[in-house]
Amino acid sequence: MEPQLIEIKDFVSFTLAIIALFIGKYIISRYELLRKYSIPEPVVGGFACAAIVGILYYAFDIQIEFNLEIRDVLLLYFFAGIGLKADFATLLKGGKPLLILIALASVFIFLQNFTGVTIATLFGLDPKAGLMSGSISLIGGVGTAMAWTPTFVEELGIVNASELGIASNTLGLISACVIGGPIAAYLMKRHKVQANHDSELDIGTSHQAGSSHIKVDYFGVLRAWLWLNVTLIIGYFIDLALQEAGVKLPMFVACLLAGIIIGNVGRAIINRREVKDRAYLDDASQGLSLIQDICLGMFLTMALMSLKVWELEGSLLYISVVMSVQVFLSVVFTIFVVFRMMGKDYEAAVICSGFGGVTLGSTATAIVNMTAVTQQYGAAHRAFIIVPLVCGFFIDIINAMIINLFVYF
Repeated sequence: MEPQLIEIKDFVSFTLAIIALFIGKYIISRYELLRKYSIPEPVVGGFACAAIVGILYYAFDIQIEFNLEIRDVLLLYFFAGIGLKADFATLLKGGKPLLILIALASVFIFLQNFTGVTIATLFGLDPKAGLMSGSISLIGGVGTAMAWTPTFVEELGIVNASELGIASNTLGLISACVIGGPIAAYLMKRHKVQANHDSELDIGTSHQAGSSHIKVDYFGVLRAWLWLNVTLIIGYFIDLALQEAGVKLPMFVACLLAGIIIGNVGRAIINRREVKDRAYLDDASQGLSLIQDICLGMFLTMALMSLKVWELEGSLLYISVVMSVQVFLSVVFTIFVVFRMMGKDYEAAVICSGFGGVTLGSTATAIVNMTAVTQQYGAAHRAFIIVPLVCGFFIDIINAMIINLFVYF
């Protein structure tokens, strides 16, 4: 018998997500262990909601379906804000680490797909089915998995490609949310890395006493909101232009590019004018930080709320084995390769928390992990420039090229 389906409308879903985020914040504030390992607040709240949904499904035969259309808009706002705050001068300073991280991400995509293909072969599946448990669903996310499903079903004859992709993405997202903080904590303890006590964070506010308030007024938030909306509009046209040129990238990449252009042009103009204009810029920057923090937290909370654990049942043994190996590979590569290549300092530890997030979950997961670490140990400005660019832009292009290589050769 089919379970009773209850659809929760978008307004109620959004309200429940706010409640879940507050629950996560409360639990984090009560348990030092969660703060010690920098477990993000949205993860705790989202998991709590997903657990309740799972209990309703298995115990009472009730399937909850959330309408979460606004979730994707929140992600666009977040990446538009990243772009608006990205300074070209800072980008040039981080040029070498940026190139190194791009190279490391490229190597890892090959390793991830090779792992998926190998384990699929060992289980007697079509080797290419393993790509759905590789970079397609993990680094690429559920959107990439859904985009590739018709190719796998119609051209390669892998009829359960969608199920494999969704199940892998689900377990990957769960893992990504919980490994980032512990990776950073381990690296800092193992290598005696000194924390940065700068409480002026790129996103969010520090856990330290006295730093829980962002100084911003009504017009600071409104200015930030206006520029975010302008960035989204221009990002829409950039996305159209990219599609016309035959380049298919997630919409948030276009918004990131629009933000970088608008932010740097705006700063160049304002820096030539009076001091009061610079104060205007600082005020808008604080508003951006506040809006970004809200959007990112709500996005991940809503993403975890929508997890459907029953979708893992179809290929449970294979999925359990392949994802265990993928998580192990991600942790080992991050600790022993990424940390060393990125400089073995505090910024490198924060970057590692993000790298562990994006290799199994999404760019948003990477940023949430990094935010949780910096809330505990202090700001890491370079990391918040490098990781969004690598994970939000370059990695999608490289991933698409490597996936095509594995699928058609």
